[in-house]
Amino acid sequence: MSKLHDIPIVTVGPGSQPTEGDGAELEYIDLPHEITTFQRPDIPEPEEVEDLQGAREAMEWLKQALASYEPGAEPLIANLAALDEANLDLVNQIMGDGEVSVSYSGVVRARMQESVLAGVWRTFYVDADDKLLHDLIEVADVPYLVRLPAHQTPPRSRPLTEVEVPPDVMNAMAILAELEEQRHRVAAGDEAHVINLTLLPLSPADVAFLEQTLGRGPVDLLSRGYGSCRVSSTAIPNIWWVRFFNSMNKLILDTIEVVDVPQVARAASEDIADSRQRLNDILEPYWKQMA
Repeated sequence: MSKLHDIPIVTVGPGSQPTEGDGAELEYIDLPHEITTFQRPDIPEPEEVEDLQGAREAMEWLKQALASYEPGAEPLIANLAALDEANLDLVNQIMGDGEVSVSYSGVVRARMQESVLAGVWRTFYVDADDKLLHDLIEVADVPYLVRLPAHQTPPRSRPLTEVEVPPDVMNAMAILAELEEQRHRVAAGDEAHVINLTLLPLSPADVAFLEQTLGRGPVDLLSRGYGSCRVSSTAIPNIWWVRFFNSMNKLILDTIEVVDVPQVARAASEDIADSRQRLNDILEPYWKQMA
């Protein structure tokens, strides 16, 4: 029988294996950094909120707004400016932070955060120094400002294909020709025309040229979950970059969409219906007569 000190020790892991003859090294896949999951809002005990009538009225409005809102319609908006600090804190705690955040830098500046209730947003208008100007609740599939670029951006008179092409650009012009054809056909509610850049033979110069030609719009949206999706408007109305990343922040799908608002950025009607019930569940222990 072998004794313990007779058993050879074999190391494993990086650096433990012989190098390959071709000089290649074994690479290890990174583990996911984080996974976003739903967490129930943390709100005070019932006796602590009995006198917070402003927050109660705001939640009553929210219940009615969720019951009456139709996806795709104009957002239903409430201004929270009249709430004092205690009432506003309670509204913040009830609504919490969801998976989607948006920034807008255009004719105005604003930050938007979806609450734990899909289709319910907090919108903060700020000045050039990030001082808060307006604090709103919006009930909508997307906040008002996300749809604003399609109506506020001056139409581009020159076709996308009338540009000077650098010598190292190979395939970008075919994509611009397709975008030029499709962008004039967009109507609200239409299905998106999607160009999957991941499947195309594009060089870094092609991608850079596309980004330069399409320009940057005012909207940047980030949706977090197991991985993330980043949606950015371009300077051309109804043309959006939509990029999907895995949980290790590696780009796995790169697309351009021609549509009024990409579907991935919008709360579905089923999500909003679910938010109605979830709001009742959240409020029931504190204001039972509202549930």
